[in-house]
Amino acid sequence: MPRLAVSPIEAVRPSVREEFVARLHDDLVMRRVSSGMKFLDDHRKLLDSLDGSTPGAAACLATVARWVDMGYASPELVRTLLQRFPPERRHALPLSDYLQIRMAEGMVAMSDEDQDLAVRHFDFILAAGEESSDRELIALAHFWKGRCRRYQAEYDEALDCTIRGREIAAEFGYPAMAAVMRTLESWLYFQKGKYKESMRTLQEAEAVLLETDDFITLGNIQSAYGRMARREGRHDASLEHFGKAIEWYRRRDPKHRNYARTLANIATVKRLIALQIGKRVDTAVTRRRDATRGLPPGFKHGDTAAEAGYRRRFEELRQESLAHLAEAAGIYHQLHHHRGNGMVRIDRGYLFLDGGELDQAGAEALEAFELGQSKQDYILMSRARILQCMVEHTKLDEGIEEGSHPGRHAQLAREFARDAVEAAKHTQNRWLLARAYTWEGLTLCLPFFNARDAASQCCSQASALLKPDDYDYLWDELQALKSKLLVTGSIDATLRAWSQGEVGDKTFRQVSDEFAELIIPKIWEHEDRKIARVAARLSVSPKKVRRILHKVGMLKERPGGRD
Repeated sequence: MPRLAVSPIEAVRPSVREEFVARLHDDLVMRRVSSGMKFLDDHRKLLDSLDGSTPGAAACLATVARWVDMGYASPELVRTLLQRFPPERRHALPLSDYLQIRMAEGMVAMSDEDQDLAVRHFDFILAAGEESSDRELIALAHFWKGRCRRYQAEYDEALDCTIRGREIAAEFGYPAMAAVMRTLESWLYFQKGKYKESMRTLQEAEAVLLETDDFITLGNIQSAYGRMARREGRHDASLEHFGKAIEWYRRRDPKHRNYARTLANIATVKRLIALQIGKRVDTAVTRRRDATRGLPPGFKHGDTAAEAGYRRRFEELRQESLAHLAEAAGIYHQLHHHRGNGMVRIDRGYLFLDGGELDQAGAEALEAFELGQSKQDYILMSRARILQCMVEHTKLDEGIEEGSHPGRHAQLAREFARDAVEAAKHTQNRWLLARAYTWEGLTLCLPFFNARDAASQCCSQASALLKPDDYDYLWDELQALKSKLLVTGSIDATLRAWSQGEVGDKTFRQVSDEFAELIIPKIWEHEDRKIARVAARLSVSPKKVRRILHKVGMLKERPGGRD
């Protein structure tokens, strides 16, 4: 057989095409990405002359589709090649060729974010699998279907599909291909709250892929580490992993959609750090205000050097976040990526909300919701509605535009919260649903509704969805809801009963413990959340303070055993 390097490209003989596909296939399963992409570049004329009626053409199409999915060229290349296989010719094709065409069509549907259409293609391939000897195609169909279901947050089915695909790939002796599938498997474990299994699986996949030049998947692995660290509240570690992900992506394609996604993740972490700094400023201002009490009228303390530094850093982080989002938006816009564009708008909306620019925040959230609605993207729709709910809460707090429409912002907040819950219920994203329930509960606590029982039920539903290791801004929001529920009913009722001597069958020790659970969290907040200060002020052991704070949900064990 003549070697491809010395064969005239114009001679589109089956042997040449077979050698072309075989070379690309080997590079694919071994994840020799640079080699395969260079080979494709060197032989693009073969693709230009591809005739769908010739033997081997369908296999060539499906192989190219896999390379495009890995980052070669754009989906337009596959769309163009599909035109060489018109529907009227397909009925005469062998089953194996027809399945290859459906595989390419499924890949295009995925790139268009039409997950349901993509799944229909993959389901057809899987249904015909018993009549096909191409087990590798079946493995890939399972894996790509798993990706679609993951995108739709249908994690149970996604995990089943991904494991099946990975098992078949391993049977063929393709460890690198199986490792790529394990990266998705790891993320699905994480979403299901199986954190140890997720980390172990990801580390095993990384060990295999570090022997390859699959820079996109290696970037995905670092991005996953970063998102895991963010969920645990380890912001510095999160930024470090996202930075490594960016380095991997740049080595392959600085305009890749996952590069844009990581920029948006970096913006989110920097915003969370800025919010922590903002809390320090608020605490410093409160202490300074307390220090001026009793001083002559008109006496003012200026900002301390520490406060000024905090304010500068807060604004720096905010501007850096906006810059990251602007770069991500440019990439997503070029790729016509709906979810990416929507997520950038939501992230930007949060920054506007933090800065008090409520109209801009609401506008970004509305645009994101409409983008999600156009694709029936329930994740995007729920997240957008949560942001809109938060905007209405802020307007209520600031007394904006009440006037002739009393309760208008409260009613809007409730509508948005309900929509967020309903959209999240279409997914298996427990974190998203927990957050939607949390904001529905916070809304029901508003004086306009004062629906404490309904809010308490939302709180219970949100709490049940979270795992002990979930530590991020959702945890803080849930604790705010719990605090409101305590303030709006149980504390006053309990203290009134005690003042009348109504303690039921409780012992003095039980009453003392309940009182400690009421008072210690309040003092902890006043003492800047310092356990040692609470212990010293009340003359109790730090261990008891920590135990009570854990019991009432105000404190949780941080990664590494730190509170």
